[in-house]
Amino acid sequence: MESEENTHVHPDRSKASRPIIKLLELVGQRWTLRILWELRDGPQTFRALQNKCENISPSVLNSRLQTLRKSGIIELALGGYALTELGEELGRKLLSLTSLADRWAKLAPLQ
Repeated sequence: MESEENTHVHPDRSKASRPIIKLLELVGQRWTLRILWELRDGPQTFRALQNKCENISPSVLNSRLQTLRKSGIIELALGGYALTELGEELGRKLLSLTSLADRWAKLAPLQ
């Protein structure tokens, strides 16, 4: 069985050639959306993020934070990790998918 660390996909290492595929691979990593969600209201320290993400290991959190920083989605700011302008835009775009996801779930319920 592959460890979670071995499934880490850095955008620069993705075999996908289209930016949308790379972005979806990035946000599709386990815990990434949760981290972005927890940063929506402002900067969070490493420990605060770890507490809010309940079961995340420190090594996985550190890995996700590094990847998100390298990708320009978050930055280390006063008060901890924060969404960049690009990260905030990504959050708005992901939230706008909610109604589509709700409609899709009704038409094709997840098993």
